[in-house]
Amino acid sequence: MARRAQEIAEFVQARLIGDGNVIVTGIASVQLAASGDLVFVQDEKNLEAALQSRASAVIAGSFATGKNYSKPLLISEDPRLAFSRAAHLLRPKVERNPGVHPSAIVHAGARLGSVVIDERVVISEGAQIDDGTWLGAGCVIGRDVRIGESCELHPNVTVYPGTRLANRVIVHAGAVLGSDGFGYARDQKTGRYEKFPQIGRLEIEDDVEIGANATVDRGALVVTRIGRGTKIDNQVHVGHNVRIGTDVVIAAQTGLSGSAVVEDNVVIGGQVGIADHARIQDGAILGAQSGIPSRKIIRGKGIVFWGTPARPIRTYLKELARLARLAKKE
Repeated sequence: MARRAQEIAEFVQARLIGDGNVIVTGIASVQLAASGDLVFVQDEKNLEAALQSRASAVIAGSFATGKNYSKPLLISEDPRLAFSRAAHLLRPKVERNPGVHPSAIVHAGARLGSVVIDERVVISEGAQIDDGTWLGAGCVIGRDVRIGESCELHPNVTVYPGTRLANRVIVHAGAVLGSDGFGYARDQKTGRYEKFPQIGRLEIEDDVEIGANATVDRGALVVTRIGRGTKIDNQVHVGHNVRIGTDVVIAAQTGLSGSAVVEDNVVIGGQVGIADHARIQDGAILGAQSGIPSRKIIRGKGIVFWGTPARPIRTYLKELARLARLAKKE
């Protein structure tokens, strides 16, 4: 997807310094860049390496203004974001012709738009899949599932009955959506556990991305909901009745217990454990391996929380320093 530097600058809303007619054909890291590639730098100390690389153009911050360079520079307030947007412009589009592979099993009661269905896909009665959606090999779509437009389900995704996916949802290989939650009632006389009803639904809103081998449970009696634009990494588990807001980012191996609430714009690091009925309020940041106890409320937009139980990182670091001083005294 060859583009002139000027076209890219306009697309990412960057200011161009240098020759706008230089042709860019791809993206790369500074270390691996070849002729035709676009690279980016976040800070001034890496600018010289980018200029000395084989890349044809560089995205940089305002620190790169005021000088003449040997190659075009695209000046952006957020070079990383501009580079991400440029990648969409330069990335070759995968062309998939609508159709159903002969090995797929599609129930006569399912409704399909103009979609791409790969090998060995199973689509159950009452399912509806809208235009532009692709189902990779081995996907299983349960009864009465609804999948919106332009979704991408990579191979071996399983979607349990009644689940709803809105538009432009991406689900990576091996993910399981809408499975039963982990809910049991214990008979105090016998000590045995009996399964609590898991008859709710899972609803996933527009532009959500879910990583490989992630699992998102259906609600027990209500709805598990994933808000618009949320990004969930590989091997994350979302329990029943959980509500996740918009533009949330959740890193790998995090677990959210039943009925936890994560509000908008929260950032959750890897291996975080969130107990049942906890609430993470708007814009909070949970560092890796943090632990949130049951019914705990984490509040503080832009504040980083760390440790178990999680507390503001300044408090956590002070406690570590005190422990270190006590250890030296022994």
